[in-house]
Amino acid sequence: MRAVLHGIFLCWLSLTAWGETLRVGLGTNKPPYIFEAERRGLEFDLIDSAAREAGMQMEPFFAPMERLHLMLASGQIDAIATTNAQSGVSAHYSQAYIHYQNYAVSLAKRQLDIREIKDLGRYSVSAFPRARLLLGPEFGAMAARNPNYREEAQQITRNRLLYAGRVDVIVGDRRIIEYFRAEVAKQVDSRQPLSWHALFPATDYHVGFRNPEQRDRFDLGLLALRKSGQYALIEQRYASY
Repeated sequence: MRAVLHGIFLCWLSLTAWGETLRVGLGTNKPPYIFEAERRGLEFDLIDSAAREAGMQMEPFFAPMERLHLMLASGQIDAIATTNAQSGVSAHYSQAYIHYQNYAVSLAKRQLDIREIKDLGRYSVSAFPRARLLLGPEFGAMAARNPNYREEAQQITRNRLLYAGRVDVIVGDRRIIEYFRAEVAKQVDSRQPLSWHALFPATDYHVGFRNPEQRDRFDLGLLALRKSGQYALIEQRYASY
């Protein structure tokens, strides 16, 4: 009976809210999660599909994360993706819709001794925007103490810096780093073997909403997406990356 009522409620949401535009801020190009020019990707498709299940049509905005945070605070967008409660953003957070597996990565030939997060403090490090907040307090403390810590808006820049030897370590999701290996091949020697330092647990990401009612509807849409099997189908679509 509960399942029937839940289904009726979802149908009611779709009828009452259909056509409502949900302005969502997404980070800049980071395949396979977001193919910005093509308006697709694992993360893009999951959010778009969950919103549709909830009767909302996603209008994406692509920009560096710091700018998106300002846009959310000023009401220029309704929600921001790839975030969580540790990000420092005042928002109503959805259920986790995806997770990234981040690594610290160095050139194998350097043979850097990196066994714990605190070891990164000895090296120059380039990470993704707000990594200092999203990767936990220990990483944040290292970043605050390390004068050679920096955050780059675009993953392709981190790949270039690593292969060119301009930083010792980059931090990011393995699938994104591997994707951009081929993208920078004409600029740097991306054939150089890498060392993957497994310092971080998987990071769950949520959508942060200004409006708690939209958040609640999105969560129901995400649940429906999982129960119908569509979530798994979207994952399979990008399984080769």
